[in-house]
Amino acid sequence: MMKIIVVSDTHYRNDILDELIDKHKDADLFIHCGDLEDDPQWYPQWIFVRGNNDYFVGFEDERIIEAQGHRILVLHSHRCSFLNREETLASMAYDNGCDIVLYGHTHVSKMTWKNGIFLMNPGSTTSPRDGKTPSYGILTIDGAHVEGQIVHREDW
Repeated sequence: MMKIIVVSDTHYRNDILDELIDKHKDADLFIHCGDLEDDPQWYPQWIFVRGNNDYFVGFEDERIIEAQGHRILVLHSHRCSFLNREETLASMAYDNGCDIVLYGHTHVSKMTWKNGIFLMNPGSTTSPRDGKTPSYGILTIDGAHVEGQIVHREDW
């Protein structure tokens, strides 16, 4: 079994990154889906992608990560249309041979399946836009089984 902690849109309030490492010592990976707004070298345990507010060197626009036979596409999604974001992300995943997408940008936590592809947006740890409290995600992979969980601030 593999446990992956997923955050996005921390917007320079990055004390949460160390907090989550301390809280989830059993996690196998820590992934940030963009808008860190800081130098990624200060957070060596994390895998990052570039968000629309990330200007430091060292960010890639997209990453593909292999985990227990799954391919995970990680991106910020700011270049996707609001109207068909999930369809676009599922199509991008399919084109890259991925069956999981982790993304950010909207500050709205969401998990869904599209055409056999699991999509997770962990929301924002600092400024959610869905009327809920700040959040992050936990992705659990156990062989073919993929499961996500959104954790809101009151449950940290």
